[in-house]
Amino acid sequence: MITVLQRVREARVEVAGEVVGQIGQGLLVLLCAEQGDNDRLADKLLAKILKLRIFTDDAGKMNRSVQDVGGGLLVVSQFTLAADTRGGNRPSFTNAAAPDEGRRLYEYFVAQARTAHPVVQTGRFAADMQVHLINDGPVTIPMTMRDA
Repeated sequence: MITVLQRVREARVEVAGEVVGQIGQGLLVLLCAEQGDNDRLADKLLAKILKLRIFTDDAGKMNRSVQDVGGGLLVVSQFTLAADTRGGNRPSFTNAAAPDEGRRLYEYFVAQARTAHPVVQTGRFAADMQVHLINDGPVTIPMTMRDA
């Protein structure tokens, strides 16, 4: 699984002009399932995201997690994170999970997040979304979780 985390002061997702998900301080989680990904990897990724210390403490050091600061998660599916740009000028997305499996893993990740964390909002899988955010820092962290 691939994710890009953005520490935000606020973020929202709109579909056809309607706000479908919105948070204040927290993490915008752009999430992509790749071929071969599974529930165990989704669980491992979620655990890492919830504990990742990228929020500042009173001394200004990145020493707090999203859980420590009571921040929200805004989880947005983004298959384009699987883009392979090595050949030509048109990205290939063959490494992305098939749509049905991508949806299943996305929904699984969101369900697990809602069990583990009090504030979880989402985009809409496979929709044309407009993502609005105020990046805090800016802090943007790419992460990849693979089977070992």
